[in-house]
Amino acid sequence: MRMLLTARLDTTTSNEAVTEGTMSKMVQEMVEQLRPETAYFTAEEGDRCCYMVFDMKDSSQMPPVCEPFFHAGAKLSLRPVMTIDDLQTGLASLGR
Repeated sequence: MRMLLTARLDTTTSNEAVTEGTMSKMVQEMVEQLRPETAYFTAEEGDRCCYMVFDMKDSSQMPPVCEPFFHAGAKLSLRPVMTIDDLQTGLASLGR
């Protein structure tokens, strides 16, 4: 299932990671693990923020996906998302 991961990193914790040089490594490891179809990085309400869309094959993937972000002090959300093609298919299945 296509999932949208939103991670808002704690500023103090992520500042330390940037200073220590570990932020880049963490991001690279997550990109290699998730192989997202897209990834965006921005600031949101004063925090570093990351958005990644990736394919989650099974809910058992949640712990390995989430834990690295939790260790970095992130507030995290995962939610299923659709492309326009997915939406059109779903609407067509309503039979109306």
